Amino acid sequence: MVKLSVIVPFYNVQQYAPDTLKSLRANVREDFEFILVDDCSSDETPEILARAERELPGAVHVRHEKNGGLATARNTGIDAARGEYLTFLDGDDWLAPGYYEQLVASMDELGTDFIRTDHVQCVARARTIHRVPHGPRGVVMRPRDAILPAERSTSVDYAYAWAGIYHRRLVERGLLHFTDGLRTAEDRPWIWKLHREADSFAAVGLMGVYYRRGISSSLTQIGDVRQLDFIRAFDQVIEETSRDPAADALLPKAVRTYCAIMAHHLGSIERFEPPVARKLRSLSSAALRRMPQDVLRDALDGMDVQRAARLRRLRRRPAASHTAVA
Repeated sequence: MVKLSVIVPFYNVQQYAPDTLKSLRANVREDFEFILVDDCSSDETPEILARAERELPGAVHVRHEKNGGLATARNTGIDAARGEYLTFLDGDDWLAPGYYEQLVASMDELGTDFIRTDHVQCVARARTIHRVPHGPRGVVMRPRDAILPAERSTSVDYAYAWAGIYHRRLVERGLLHFTDGLRTAEDRPWIWKLHREADSFAAVGLMGVYYRRGISSSLTQIGDVRQLDFIRAFDQVIEETSRDPAADALLPKAVRTYCAIMAHHLGSIERFEPPVARKLRSLSSAALRRMPQDVLRDALDGMDVQRAARLRRLRRRPAASHTAVA
């Protein structure tokens, strides 16, 4: 039986894929499989992955005929996975040797639905440790108990799918798939769903994922229309959380986070092309009017003056003729 399925989407990362694959080789075990999903790359990534399928033990190469984005590529991997446990890695990141062996051992020991882990962020030669914003380590808890408080960073703000491991029963319950077609912030509705609906989780002090930031091909560095999918993602968070029995308690956290992300994009709007910047303002204005207004007022009151004023001005803008991301 396959113990662990590692799902790795790749898209036009020929410069980084060899390092990613080398790190997977340093994590091989006979009961591990590596599902390499090529999301219709146009560079030499497909050839690199075809070679890896022959040379990397446990590798399975799947190719999309049409680019679907990270969420869709991860879903392809989930559907192909056979493991008792599943985890993710991005095609431009890498791992410490033997990391997955330790991760599986933690899961076996704790017997929980999912585990969250720390990671190392890499910008050029700089290395920074980032930890799960959750105090207890190695303690199994109810995931919804780790959503609040609203005014502090919690586990739902640490949304990296690759910073953890997940039991197959989450797939069977429909909790592990991502929203197809989301091109950014795809992990936000996903992590909120896990924390609202899974039965158990834990944070552990493992650190073996090296996450590249600041590379020119990363969507976080590109000011194009795909970045605006954060609005679709957070609209989903708000909608689903509003149906939760504890909506009154949880919505302030969701709205506050939505506002913070929106203010971040508006605060760096100069990186967007003018038509995209106009669309960002229009969509943000409409999104602010869709939020529960009493909760929004409290969230804005809790923000710093500059960001709150920016969002209040947007909320007062006349409604535009379109409110959907193209």
